[in-house]
Amino acid sequence: MNAPIDLSRVHLIGIGGAGMSGLARILLDRGMTVTGSDAKDSRIVYALTAAGAKVAIGHARENLELAGELPTVVVTSFAAIPQDNPELVMAREAGIPIIRRSDLLAELMVGYQQVLLAGTHGKTSTTSMAVVAMQAAGLDPSFAIGGQLSKSGTNAHHGTGSAFVAEADESDASLLRYEPTVAVVTNIEPDHLDYFKTPEAYFQVFDDFADRISDEGTLVVCLDDDHAARLGKRTAARGIRVLGYGTSEAIARHPEVPVGVEIVSRQSTDFGSAVIMRVEDQDFDIDLHIPGAHMALNAAAALLAGRLVGGELDKLAAGLGAFTGVRRRFEHRGTITAGEFEGVRVFDDYAHHPTEVEAVLTAAQQKVAAEGSGRVIVAFQPHLYSRTIEFAAEFAEALSLADQVIVLEIYGAREEPVEGVTGEIISEKVTKPVTYVADFDKVAAAVKDVAKPGDLILTMGAGSVTHAAPEILRELA
Repeated sequence: MNAPIDLSRVHLIGIGGAGMSGLARILLDRGMTVTGSDAKDSRIVYALTAAGAKVAIGHARENLELAGELPTVVVTSFAAIPQDNPELVMAREAGIPIIRRSDLLAELMVGYQQVLLAGTHGKTSTTSMAVVAMQAAGLDPSFAIGGQLSKSGTNAHHGTGSAFVAEADESDASLLRYEPTVAVVTNIEPDHLDYFKTPEAYFQVFDDFADRISDEGTLVVCLDDDHAARLGKRTAARGIRVLGYGTSEAIARHPEVPVGVEIVSRQSTDFGSAVIMRVEDQDFDIDLHIPGAHMALNAAAALLAGRLVGGELDKLAAGLGAFTGVRRRFEHRGTITAGEFEGVRVFDDYAHHPTEVEAVLTAAQQKVAAEGSGRVIVAFQPHLYSRTIEFAAEFAEALSLADQVIVLEIYGAREEPVEGVTGEIISEKVTKPVTYVADFDKVAAAVKDVAKPGDLILTMGAGSVTHAAPEILRELA
């Protein structure tokens, strides 16, 4: 066990980020003194300030004294915040403990039923679905999510219930900081090899995560993903309780894993999917407002997680039917209602791995087919040079599910440019009509050149491409 952390005065570097801001909100709700800094002002920073946090724009040594005295702990992201950050330097000189966001989250979850949702893809959507379902069941969980719930517009909450729901991020092995009561693994596919170096090391972190489940806890695995199913089998062999969820076909492939939720059927609709889920001998008809087979699987995981912490099944199912999505997960950004491009809809999605791209574009094509008209156009921004090099062919294959493809320049994020590596190494492999657009300011015009009335347009990627969606709408209008 790690020693308790003094959270009476917490300073968060990068407080405006999706993860940090949520934990700051929970700390404020618990009555802690919260200070922080961020590189730029934002609506999130304004909201935290209004809630009682003291936030500085820009990084400086004196920011550690925003509350009139030094903090008891400083929270940082080791990936995003450089070690020579003046606030980190000051904290080290003053002997103030420096912890990661995952350490803070682990401390906030002490004493709760910890529901941790892990996997290569689908963590945010599944976590969000679980929260909404539990809220509908009256459980009022605390939660910390990597995105904002569309319905409530928030990414974190200090609840009155016994459960705390959160994502468990594997990218830097920080998920090993938690002690889950319920651990959900949606899927496992090698990623973040800049950190793990080998696929074997990446797979191992999920086994290690399963070993941290509490004595009375449960591992929940998706049986439609063979790697997750194998994890379930290995974990059960170590004496840990395991339940699976998935389609009838997947359940038949993995009879060794006890079934928690079975997806009996799924039908694409113009609004999403009509799904029948079976729990033991009881069937539930759920109309999901988010399209795609992957979202039906995520909903099954959420239903099972909610049940394991005491939620009533009918109320959980009703909550899933009312789920309206997460920001940047097939998020509807607008529709052109008149003129040359009447009926064009623009959606935005965070997909930035080939498997995610494939799932979202498949869902988009099913949606268009159910509606009976239109094409799918995707404007995709690759994320990270290392990921582009590793998966260029796989990205091209997945993007070719669209009817028209526009590939943007790579969003490097934390990485420095690599000579000769551009978005063109993906676009040249795409088998559908494709355009490579190196200038971000020309994306909207490129979309306009290929759009037709009734098309479904997707801006896609983990970087700045989300800002192209309103520009596209303005251009088409």
